[in-house]
Amino acid sequence: MASVHKVALTVDVEDWYHVPSVTGSPFSVYKDVKEFFSKWKGRYDYLSDPTERVLDLLDMYDVKATFLVVADVVNRYPGLVESIAERGHEIGCHGLNHACKIDPKNKKPLMSVNEFVDRTKEAKNILEKFSGQRIVGYRAPNAVVGGWMLEELPNLGFRYDSSVSVNSLYKKTDLDLNGVTTKPYEVVPGLIEYPMAYLDVLGLKIPTSGGPMLRFLGEKIVKQGLEQSLKRGDTVFYFHPIDISREKFPDVGNNRPFYWSIKGKIVENRIKNLLKKLISKDISLDPIIEIITKKNM
Repeated sequence: MASVHKVALTVDVEDWYHVPSVTGSPFSVYKDVKEFFSKWKGRYDYLSDPTERVLDLLDMYDVKATFLVVADVVNRYPGLVESIAERGHEIGCHGLNHACKIDPKNKKPLMSVNEFVDRTKEAKNILEKFSGQRIVGYRAPNAVVGGWMLEELPNLGFRYDSSVSVNSLYKKTDLDLNGVTTKPYEVVPGLIEYPMAYLDVLGLKIPTSGGPMLRFLGEKIVKQGLEQSLKRGDTVFYFHPIDISREKFPDVGNNRPFYWSIKGKIVENRIKNLLKKLISKDISLDPIIEIITKKNM
């Protein structure tokens, strides 16, 4: 029997130097992407090849996804965003250059509201110009999101956000998450939140939407969390193209020495197996905008 709920299939398009241990966070090696490129002299593109392989993989299973793209990818990887859009996928916004907007530890703002608005507007305009789509979806860089950020998104033309993660291991937001589960809800007037999946084991909520948890916890736990979350409502599965990169990334980064210890072919096989198993159970995998449109949210 087919599930009445859907899995929002999402892909975060960012490269190895966008992660917070390298750029854009209070503990990164480089203050931001601009400083990184002013000092980095080596190869930087570890994103193009795995992104093309992700597109081929999704074609193989005949599914479409929401690709949440860091806007500076447009300039540094010519043709990549256009290729994603041409293959029929939704483009969403993952920030201008993946910088944290609030401190992950104390949740205090790292920029003013006006700066956030200006940067997000610029990112949205860039992505709309090169994708040919109206950009209505947002995911905060590193999924670190402040309530004040979400309040501005409807004014910028966004219809949904997918950053919130309710779990027992970490909290990346200043929002009050009491009563929030994995079920989509109106987080602020005019904006639907698509929270991350979790597996509830005797009150312990294990994040299972994918990404690093797919790499470190494995396929079985992620699958269980997705299936459990589907009983509550629509849910989110995500990964990064660089999760399946088979190349060794440059040895740069603070505080996370084992972050990329599991990636490549093993993760690619996990993604394939998950997609295959979900599809075999008649679970629908769709871009977020398609789910919203069909439900008239």
